[in-house]
Amino acid sequence: MLAALTAMIGVGGIVIAGAGISGQLMPRRFTAAQRQRIESWDIARRWRTTPKTKIFPARLRYKLDGGEFGNPGSLALTARRLGIARQASCRRAAGAGRTLLTALDRDGCQAILRATYTDATSSLVLTVGVAVLGSERGAASAARLLTGNASGGQSRGAQAKRLLLRPLPVPDTPASAFGAKQRQLAWVVGSGSYLVLATAGYADGRPKVPVASDSYTYMEMTSLARGVAADVAAPLGTPPPVPKCPGAPGC
Repeated sequence: MLAALTAMIGVGGIVIAGAGISGQLMPRRFTAAQRQRIESWDIARRWRTTPKTKIFPARLRYKLDGGEFGNPGSLALTARRLGIARQASCRRAAGAGRTLLTALDRDGCQAILRATYTDATSSLVLTVGVAVLGSERGAASAARLLTGNASGGQSRGAQAKRLLLRPLPVPDTPASAFGAKQRQLAWVVGSGSYLVLATAGYADGRPKVPVASDSYTYMEMTSLARGVAADVAAPLGTPPPVPKCPGAPGC
């Protein structure tokens, strides 16, 4: 009887030990909080790991909605990149504007990347900037402040209440005369921990005019700003694949 009991205890010990070893060898699972931190870290480092020519592609597609003019469908248009600036400090690239600087400072803006584009006819120019902020919450909050939009300027974004971002003039291109006085309207998109800003104007160097009084030009300029800003923003804030632990002990 004693021998049988001893054998049963031994078998039970082996089963328990085996279960412990199996548990150690099973792939470890990240908690929801750990996954979120890893995903946020992956998004936050994209501005350093992605080449500037991929952040700002040579050509970007955008659409002009024909419904605004009584025509069905939309017209597909292409914006062409004219130049990319060196990385700049937030205060230098943002230019004047206490509202924008406050929004950037509040969430620890690290840098702004900029590039300038023109439309297919080379009659409009646009500078788009990527402000690198400290968190997704901060980027959404800044977008709400700058646009007055409750959605925080996510997805396609919203028009800014004030002119933002210092334009990037590009010599010997349609944007050679594009400066702060030539800004006509601005667009903002929050994407991940990034705030994407776009400012548009005319290629002929004319100063700010009441562009909204010309419905077609206003819609064309707005479509350019919205399309370029949204296309630059989308890959920066796209959620990465769900992180998985390799499964080794101590992972």
